Amino acid sequence: MIHFVGAGPGDIELITVKGQRLLSEADLVIYAGSLVNPELLKVCKEEAVILDSASMTLEEVIEEMVRGWKKGQKIVRLHTGDPSIYGAIREQMDLLDTYGADYEVVPGVSSFCGAASALKAEYTLPNVSQTVILTRAGGRTPVPEKEELSLLASHGATMVIFLSISLADKVKEELLKGGYALDTPVAIVYKATWPEEKVYRGILEKLPQMIEEHHLTKTALIVVGEFLGDRYERSKLYDPTFTHLFREASK
Repeated sequence: MIHFVGAGPGDIELITVKGQRLLSEADLVIYAGSLVNPELLKVCKEEAVILDSASMTLEEVIEEMVRGWKKGQKIVRLHTGDPSIYGAIREQMDLLDTYGADYEVVPGVSSFCGAASALKAEYTLPNVSQTVILTRAGGRTPVPEKEELSLLASHGATMVIFLSISLADKVKEELLKGGYALDTPVAIVYKATWPEEKVYRGILEKLPQMIEEHHLTKTALIVVGEFLGDRYERSKLYDPTFTHLFREASK
């Protein structure tokens, strides 16, 4: 069996129990070396073969997995965060299907969750934002026209922008074009949940300067929205004047 496993955002204790067990049992581990915390590999068997996919092509990764699968090995393809978000797993699964290989996907904690933890923030605040948009700016790899940042920004929702730290000027321009104000709160979370985690807060107008000042070039999320401010309403779920299935409102 081939297991696509989410390694979590960085903190080695944020891999799932299932993910850690599979990693400890694996005969072959192929991990995203540029992103996955290598400390996770300490649970691997001494005899396990461990390959870093950072320098490998898709075809080379598949060749190794299929070779191991044909031998009856237990294989872990270790992805950062959760494999379903910018994990490039669809193309791997489609190729594995052509061989009839057996595989499963084990979810992980995404870095956008790690960023919220670092910020001590809640993305969905009553009467502020009830929607979280996970996206990235178009660069060398384009995005569909209907998903340009300016169009997504028009909703005024909470936005978590991946893979765009080197495109700060474009991000700022597109968000302003979409309707965010210059003083919209923003945060940059560098290496969320890693020991070297850093959090920088400011406003949209200053986003490029923040990134330049702190010499950020990769492995950081841009988070935008009024949820970073001080205004919100209490949840109705715990409001003493609100009746729901489990509790009558107090008089």
